[in-house]
Amino acid sequence: MEVDCKPEDLSKCSYDERCVELGEVKDMRLEAEAVVNDVLFAVSDMHVSHNLSSGLDVAYINVETREGNRYCLELTEAGLRVVGHTFDKVNDGLSSQYHETVYSLLDSLSPGYREAFGNALLQRLERLKQNGQ
Repeated sequence: MEVDCKPEDLSKCSYDERCVELGEVKDMRLEAEAVVNDVLFAVSDMHVSHNLSSGLDVAYINVETREGNRYCLELTEAGLRVVGHTFDKVNDGLSSQYHETVYSLLDSLSPGYREAFGNALLQRLERLKQNGQ
């Protein structure tokens, strides 16, 4: 199942939508921080790399899944993709598919992410039900 937002943000517009509305150019460093904040609850560790150069067109994110697997992700206008199997390491020989969203990418890498995300969604729905909404 591909989900394009975390349960708490179902009614909020995305960073992409705000950029389109305001006519802004995306800064991938800021986009990377937003990506980390969106899914940190469902992984063991995730942070923007301080050792690899990031800028307006590219940013690198280190993620450790709940299974203990580490990845270095590249974020560009094309999307996100795995570029290494350790923090802060880009393997130029690695050819991996781009994902439109971090949710899709993590869903393909981590059953633990998928479970944590599903549980968070169920909890949010339960809270809405209890509040009579």
